[in-house]
Amino acid sequence: MNWGSWLIWGFAATVVLTALAAGSQGLGLTRMNLPYLLGTMFTPDRDRAKVIGFMIHLVNGWIFSLIYAAAFETLGEATWWFGALIGLVHAGFVLTAGMPALPGMHPRMAGEQRGPTVVRQLEPPGFLGLHYGPRTPLSIVLAHLVFGVILGMFYTPA
Repeated sequence: MNWGSWLIWGFAATVVLTALAAGSQGLGLTRMNLPYLLGTMFTPDRDRAKVIGFMIHLVNGWIFSLIYAAAFETLGEATWWFGALIGLVHAGFVLTAGMPALPGMHPRMAGEQRGPTVVRQLEPPGFLGLHYGPRTPLSIVLAHLVFGVILGMFYTPA
């Protein structure tokens, strides 16, 4: 494992993914704000939640980039197309398994079978994140494809 390459490019790819996700929300492609959703797992304070969630998202992305680096090491090379393929699989997992599971892990999110309460006021993302808008899956797939392409183009296997 090329730890230096992973540290640099895993962080860079995560920053770009986070910027694309924030840009998607800002442009109205999705109502999802993942740093906010992650942060509200730990605090009800809206402003603090955004900061905490941003940090969690950066660390999570960096950790997930380890999986990409391990795949590149196994292959013996890193290519943009293999990174994109891993990114597509990653996005598929996030959309089909991660998003629907989020209400079960989140103390402030309503669920599909139980509505909002005084504490559980956040809307669940639903399958493919469609509760946050019909273009949410597209924004998630594109962000993860770019994440994988960046890692595939710039990560250097040991």
